[in-house]
Amino acid sequence: MPELLLLFFLMIPQIVAGVYAHSIGKSFWFWFFISFLIPIISLIVLLVIDHKKPKEAKEEKKGYQLADHVRKRQY
Repeated sequence: MPELLLLFFLMIPQIVAGVYAHSIGKSFWFWFFISFLIPIISLIVLLVIDHKKPKEAKEEKKGYQLADHVRKRQY
C-alpha cells in the first residue's frame, strides 16, 4: 500500500502537466510523457505557451471586415 501512495505522489507533476495542457488546448498525453523527461521545465514551458495564447487569439478574432451591404442585412 505505501508503494501505491509513493507512485501516486511521484506522478503528480505529470498529471498536473497533462491536465493543464489539455485545459489550454494541447495534447494531454504528449505533455504527460514530456513531463516524465523534464518535469519542472515542462510546466514552465506550458505556462509560457499559455501566456502567449491570448495575444494570438485576439489576432484570430479580427478576421475580415464585412462589406457594407452585408452588414446592413445582419441588423
